[in-house]
Amino acid sequence: MPKQLPTMAEKTPQRITLLQRLRKAILFLRLVGYGLRTYYNFFSRSLSAQIANRRATPDPSIGPSDVKNIVIVGAAFSGLYAARLLAGAVPRNGRYRIVVIEPNSHFNFTWVFPRFCVVDGHEHKAFIPYSPDFFDMGPKGLVQWVRDRVTELTRESVILRSGEAIPYEYLIIATGSNVADGLPSRAGVEDKEEAIELLKAMQNRVKNASHIVVAGGGAAGVETATDAKDHYPDKSVTIVHSRQALMHRFGNGLQQGTSEAMERLGVEVILGEKVLPESVDGKYITLSSGKKIECDCFINCTGQKPASGIVASLAPNAIAPSGHIRVKPNLQIDDDSLPNVYVCGDVAQAEVRNPNSRVAARQAEICADNVVRAVKGKTPKYIFTEGFGDGVIKLTLGLDRSITQYFDGKSELLFPAEEPDLDLMCKGTWAAMGARPFEDTGVYSE
Repeated sequence: MPKQLPTMAEKTPQRITLLQRLRKAILFLRLVGYGLRTYYNFFSRSLSAQIANRRATPDPSIGPSDVKNIVIVGAAFSGLYAARLLAGAVPRNGRYRIVVIEPNSHFNFTWVFPRFCVVDGHEHKAFIPYSPDFFDMGPKGLVQWVRDRVTELTRESVILRSGEAIPYEYLIIATGSNVADGLPSRAGVEDKEEAIELLKAMQNRVKNASHIVVAGGGAAGVETATDAKDHYPDKSVTIVHSRQALMHRFGNGLQQGTSEAMERLGVEVILGEKVLPESVDGKYITLSSGKKIECDCFINCTGQKPASGIVASLAPNAIAPSGHIRVKPNLQIDDDSLPNVYVCGDVAQAEVRNPNSRVAARQAEICADNVVRAVKGKTPKYIFTEGFGDGVIKLTLGLDRSITQYFDGKSELLFPAEEPDLDLMCKGTWAAMGARPFEDTGVYSE
């Protein structure tokens, strides 16, 4: 018999498979390019800073009263990185200093909070001491650290909780986001020791519970639920999410991997429902459908909101209904009367798919570079657009497994991995921030 040719129905799946493979290959090449550009950017900035430091010639005509402040409000990922970049790039004539205002005693490495809400003995590693070494691209003393909270902004100054007013020539707002219920997403307190006690209290709640319910199917909820069930396999763990898929903002592959992890560990998943907060009584919770679930430990991983309150008195019309601060493409606040005010990080309304530390760092880069241009009398021309690497997420799915996803909105690359360290990436993050793991040197000091 003559060999039969494949039908159109048979050819179509083959073509789709080939197209998917081609897209993934292109995605992988873009990933490699993204990594190379990131390293090149870092080393070129470091080299430029070293050259500027060697050629530095302070202007003797500039006295203490002539020095202008570039003030950064907030020192989480975005604000801290903006300060680092500015330290390496502002003119070395002594005209400007960088003032960082941050209420927390230590940098809060929030990515590990879900893990340390469940597993004990590592909670101190989530709080990294702020160190002058992080600003080593600039001369010593260029960065001034103020531990306080900004309560109000004017057109000339930031007003601190202590009552002090600090004038600014340029202002970068990087206040991030908050949650009403604190952990696992945020500590909600300023001192390291108090935050550690809150983590320990959460660990004890999980340890002593029989029926744990986690609300929210984003990264914090998924990681908390899978860690709790992996660490305590005999406990009942349920995750409730209002959408029809966990990790709904990401690709189908990550959603499927998350669902498979829930099934493997034995976490009950309830989709299309919300927990009624007023129903939490230590015994049961009630869902939006009216269904009751036994619950002696409720963990809320929803309700994250931008911390934009300090802008209300300065530019109320710049606050969007979502609570984010409206920005122009160059990350200036969306108010033509405030060209010297910039916004970056979670508080900025920049329309990104996956707000994370990479997005925060890229926005910090745009803000810092535009401030430097403005200082030099040039137009702040750099524009923020969502980059390829901004969609990257590493999601832990139990104590010893993770999936890293690269997603461009059409295709995705998934990298499942084993996680041998219970403290995840703490050691590397301490070192990257100029601190020796895990030696706490206390609050920022020159």
